[in-house]
Amino acid sequence: MKGARLEKLNKEMRKAFGEFIERESNKQSLVTVTRCDTAPDLSNVIVFVSVFPTDSEEQVINFLNRRKVDARTYMKKRVSSRTIPQVNFMIDLGEKNRQHIDQLLRDSNSSSQVE
Repeated sequence: MKGARLEKLNKEMRKAFGEFIERESNKQSLVTVTRCDTAPDLSNVIVFVSVFPTDSEEQVINFLNRRKVDARTYMKKRVSSRTIPQVNFMIDLGEKNRQHIDQLLRDSNSSSQVE
């Protein structure tokens, strides 16, 4: 699968995984699906998530990885594709780094205004 079709599938899966996580989570952490990265042959999908508070990241990833089969079953009912890829969950380090940079910029701006 190429280009626009793969992008559309990723968008559809991102929404469905978000619904799955919202339905299955214990609501102690805010978990956001930031993006899905599907292999062109549809064999695998990596679901990138951000977690708040960040000290719950490991627990959330462990929970999601235990529920991979359920997530895939949920996808089969929600996503219009003949092939549903195997699922892997990961923390979105790009988003985490962006948040860190934003915090550093806020800190540097506030310290320069004090002087």
